[in-house]
Amino acid sequence: MENQDLLHVSPDVQEKIEKLINENDHFAALFEEYRKVKHDVSLIKSEEVVTTDVHLKELKVKILHLKDEIYSILRR
Repeated sequence: MENQDLLHVSPDVQEKIEKLINENDHFAALFEEYRKVKHDVSLIKSEEVVTTDVHLKELKVKILHLKDEIYSILRR
């Protein structure tokens, strides 16, 4: 599960994510931030947005931190 993209998980996990988004404001904010940063990284990788390697690395680290916190909540 750790290496999967949170946007493409099993139906059971997807249901739990949707439930938490609707019931837990903190989780909803984390998940929205995760989606935003993932989108930003995809724009950079597709060369639609230009940035530095340092900034791209910072975004990737942010994704990992968000993912860790999201998985922590999902495991409860």
